[in-house]
Amino acid sequence: MLSMIYSCGLRCGELLALQPIHIDSKRNIVLLKNAKGKKDRIVPLSQKILIMLREYYLMYKPKVFLFEGQNQGMPYDSRSLQQVLKQALKKAAITKPVTLHWLRHSYATHLLESGTDLRYIQELLGHNSSKTTEIYTHVSTKSIQLIKSPFDEL
Repeated sequence: MLSMIYSCGLRCGELLALQPIHIDSKRNIVLLKNAKGKKDRIVPLSQKILIMLREYYLMYKPKVFLFEGQNQGMPYDSRSLQQVLKQALKKAAITKPVTLHWLRHSYATHLLESGTDLRYIQELLGHNSSKTTEIYTHVSTKSIQLIKSPFDEL
């Protein structure tokens, strides 16, 4: 679930609302229905995630939601997902405070750092305003570090 949030830039609620039919492995996309603002959108599906999802599906055989909780046909609980993150951080010996939403921020920041146009990132994240997406231009310093000062050319 954590890998899926990061690989697709999902909000917690979007992940928990996913159904198996929303995974389109032929077109390598994930369909997000009624996301924030009651909008549908699509995001790319990572091949590595697709392999993980296939293994997961064979093991757990979800009926309604892709990630079901204790009761079959019911979505996984968001508080339980936060506990999954907490346990993963503990196993990885990460002591910094991290939230599920930070995985989404990391997705956007890493896309920006790898050269993805801000307009595409806006679409992938489902932001109405480009101003919302522009916060990632301040977060990313990797690109700034790659700029060579003209003084070095003297």
